[in-house]
Amino acid sequence: MTEPARVPVLNIANVLTMSRLVLVPVFLYLLFAEDGRDHRWRLAAFAVFVVASVTDHVDGNLARKHGLVTDFGKIADPIADKALTGAALVGLSALGELPWWVTVVIAARELGVTLLRFWVIRHGVIPASRGGKAKTLVQILAIGLYLLPLPAGVEVVAVVAMYAAVALTVVTGVDYVVRAIRLRARGKRAVAGA
Repeated sequence: MTEPARVPVLNIANVLTMSRLVLVPVFLYLLFAEDGRDHRWRLAAFAVFVVASVTDHVDGNLARKHGLVTDFGKIADPIADKALTGAALVGLSALGELPWWVTVVIAARELGVTLLRFWVIRHGVIPASRGGKAKTLVQILAIGLYLLPLPAGVEVVAVVAMYAAVALTVVTGVDYVVRAIRLRARGKRAVAGA
């Protein structure tokens, strides 16, 4: 019987994931340039955020389509996602443009889900749900709107999008807790029945 070919850690999917991590400090520099008040710098920060967000979609598709999934990628990808989103939320709150409670709620959910993953890891992996994917998409949209220098009358769109992101963040966080508890219970029953 032949062993399956090992996937090299240095592949295009992982390079894209790492590029997202490298873009985080670049994004923060652009966001805070001129105290976040210059439209040109904000547009540049928005552009970097969009590019980094797109790499998240592309790297996952490439990894699955071309068999480039690695343990490194499984760990680095969510870290890169949380680093980008977290940096944007903290940056916007530090600039006084986003209430801190929004950043805290989203950060607490992300940290909680990460801890839950470790709590159930020996019983299995909880796959991303449609709700989780929708949450990520709405968070990116909301952050993108906050980054743009929108006219005063249109800013309400960013606020509504961010409230939708917070709602999805909380709902999917609760769903993740329920699924983690069920997975752990099934794992314990399987061990007890063995």
